[in-house]
Amino acid sequence: MDVQGFLSGRAFKLGLFVLCLFPLARLVALAASGGLGANPIEFITRSTGTWTLVGLLLTLAVTPLRRLTGWTSLARHRRMLGLFAFFYASLHFVTYIWLDQFFDLASVARDIVKRPFITLGFAAFILLIPLALTSTQAMMRRLGRRWQQLHRLVYGIAVLGVLHYLWLVKLDLSQPLIYGAVLALLLGARLPWVAGMLQGGNPRRAVGRSG
Repeated sequence: MDVQGFLSGRAFKLGLFVLCLFPLARLVALAASGGLGANPIEFITRSTGTWTLVGLLLTLAVTPLRRLTGWTSLARHRRMLGLFAFFYASLHFVTYIWLDQFFDLASVARDIVKRPFITLGFAAFILLIPLALTSTQAMMRRLGRRWQQLHRLVYGIAVLGVLHYLWLVKLDLSQPLIYGAVLALLLGARLPWVAGMLQGGNPRRAVGRSG
């Protein structure tokens, strides 16, 4: 079987689905074995936040990788990756509002207003919601060109996510800076002349197929 066939097959899709569930399974296993450390809430919050960022970056990596390799079948899995990013973002938010704040909405509102990194994280989560709700084929057909315009919000969401992490960390900035560098590369790959180089064709054609 060729690469394109493998990437579009059920086995690859199932494997990717299981792989995306692994961080959650790991958290459950650690919780069951008492392996979440001295501050379990912080561990869960950091883990779900990290995997939200990873999911966003993987989603953004699909288009440059597709142009570079010619493996068009990769685009079939972009929606799954995006929805898993939203899934872990939702767990991240639920952990904060439930385990950290115990549904004290007044306290949550104060945090959103007074703590900039929470403001950015909350904004990113809110912007993710319409993308998740419109991720179906039916919504793509219904919205037409507006669907692509709406889903370009993912670029800004990823920037907000990296800044959220950067402003959260007080000492070692290495990890958020690594995420920021990867995001910069993925966004830079969408510049017309870079996209044209990756695709080995006309930059205008590459921009027309951006995602």
